[in-house]
Amino acid sequence: MPFDFDAAVQAPFRMQPGLRRLAPGAVQLSPVRPGSAHWRAKLAVLSAHAPQALCATPGFDATPALQALCRHAAAEHPAAWTWDGARAQAPALGLAVAGDAVHPLRSAADAAALACLQALPPGWRLAGLLSLAFAEDFAVLDAASTTIPWLAVALPSHWAPELKVGRPFAAVHAPVADNALLLRAAQGLARLVSGPEHWERFVWTVSPHGALAAHPAHLPPGGWQGLPLDAAWWRTERQTFIPVPGVAQAVFTILVEVQPLALAIGTSARAARLHAAIASMGAEVLAYRGLAGVHGRLLDWLAARC
Repeated sequence: MPFDFDAAVQAPFRMQPGLRRLAPGAVQLSPVRPGSAHWRAKLAVLSAHAPQALCATPGFDATPALQALCRHAAAEHPAAWTWDGARAQAPALGLAVAGDAVHPLRSAADAAALACLQALPPGWRLAGLLSLAFAEDFAVLDAASTTIPWLAVALPSHWAPELKVGRPFAAVHAPVADNALLLRAAQGLARLVSGPEHWERFVWTVSPHGALAAHPAHLPPGGWQGLPLDAAWWRTERQTFIPVPGVAQAVFTILVEVQPLALAIGTSARAARLHAAIASMGAEVLAYRGLAGVHGRLLDWLAARC
């Protein structure tokens, strides 16, 4: 299911878990093909900045989570991913990974993806293949400690994965303004999403940057300065949770999408809904989201479209 605008954009705006139970069989992954926007963005990050995207706490064993993710991917998208318990294949890329070995499936295997995966550190090549085969980024949430000990996040939304890995869920969200509900719910949320059911939630923002990869170290300077609102971007995340049996963990999937704000807010009803949500944000929330300096202009722009 794509981003659910009406479910996600609410007034008054509050940082909260916002979990929604997924129906059995609901799709959680999005296969991509070489040349797609997500594939190009991920390939660029994994080729040039892999240590900022692929992060784990020392000694953490991601094997159960990776196996659960591989099984889920194969069941959900058998044409895009196969898994026999030891060897993963991504037919669209023409590549397979078994252990730390990367194998071309045919002479037409994607050369750039092959070179990228072969250059990754041992232990990360299966995660790399998953990252290039699907639009989603991935993280592991440990229910017992509520920490995030493992990340494969090439397309972060204005945060640095290498600074978040290993931190408790509450600490990861500590900088988020208006986050009291989220922090209080951390332990219960971790237990819930690592249970037998599958869940989703949605996140959104308005951004001056249209790139899928938004690591703060690589964003262009300038931000909102001199940027007309017609050139702004609507950035969304659909986040889902895939439980990892037997270890009280969940694989956290993050599907980032960006589109021009004017296109995303294409009706008066959407403009009014977003206007109400942004108008309800306090100063701390606006500052955290980088909207403080553009708040008035953004509300005027939306009001003109209501």
